[in-house]
Amino acid sequence: MGEILRLEYTRNDLSTADVALALERWKKFVRSPESADRDFCTWGSVHWYCCGNPLEGRRLLEAVMRALSRRSARELRALIAKSDSLAVHPALALVDGG
Repeated sequence: MGEILRLEYTRNDLSTADVALALERWKKFVRSPESADRDFCTWGSVHWYCCGNPLEGRRLLEAVMRALSRRSARELRALIAKSDSLAVHPALALVDGG
């Protein structure tokens, strides 16, 4: 957790709690079949959180995992894997499993 906080503090492309927000949005997305029809308004936007686009948030999580140490990346990957294992959403095929 400390390593994620340091990343959020030191990188210009991250803000405080971005990783937690992205993880929470991703968890909700993969567990919610009704979100399949959602019209995401921010494809490609650096402000993915404005409309809650979980796919952009997932891309952020992938980038963060690449920036973390192996141990921290493994811990974050395990959290994401828990959500992915419960996925009921077809858009998961669009996500790079990294």
